[in-house]
Amino acid sequence: MTLTPSQTIGPFFGHALPYSAGPYLVGADDPAGWWLRGRVCDGAGEPVPDALIEIWQADPAGRLDHSAGFRGFGRCPTDEAGDFALHTVKPGPVVGADGLRHAPYLAVTLFARGLLRHLYTRVYFPDEPAANAADPLLNQLPEPQRATLLARQTEDGYAFDIRLQGEHETVFFTS
Repeated sequence: MTLTPSQTIGPFFGHALPYSAGPYLVGADDPAGWWLRGRVCDGAGEPVPDALIEIWQADPAGRLDHSAGFRGFGRCPTDEAGDFALHTVKPGPVVGADGLRHAPYLAVTLFARGLLRHLYTRVYFPDEPAANAADPLLNQLPEPQRATLLARQTEDGYAFDIRLQGEHETVFFTS
């Protein structure tokens, strides 16, 4: 017997994972804080109202060891319009497991109905052109796919939409 997505993700998916401080990696009054806002859409361009977004990131100095107090993790469910918002600070560049310096990015995990396994992607920043041009991961992608990983600047931070499939599908990575 084959399991269905609802059996693998479970009936508590939408109730058990979000928590009140989830969208705030830093306090709402942090002077360096800004919003990452976005929308999750399916292949037809329709919003996905019950997805869950997690971001993991380095602190502004590029440290992944968050023992100094920066949580480096946030979680936010999408609303009926498929929108999400996370309040954070810009990460610094990180030296990857490959020993190479990576441009500042947010690691994103996406959970949604119909996905037997969650998806991974990254958000890069448009105001880091030199770092992005030297990033070893971005350099492996053709320009149209690379563009799906770049956020857009907004008045209060950045915007990043996730398209699950079809034209302008976001690039996803395997773990």
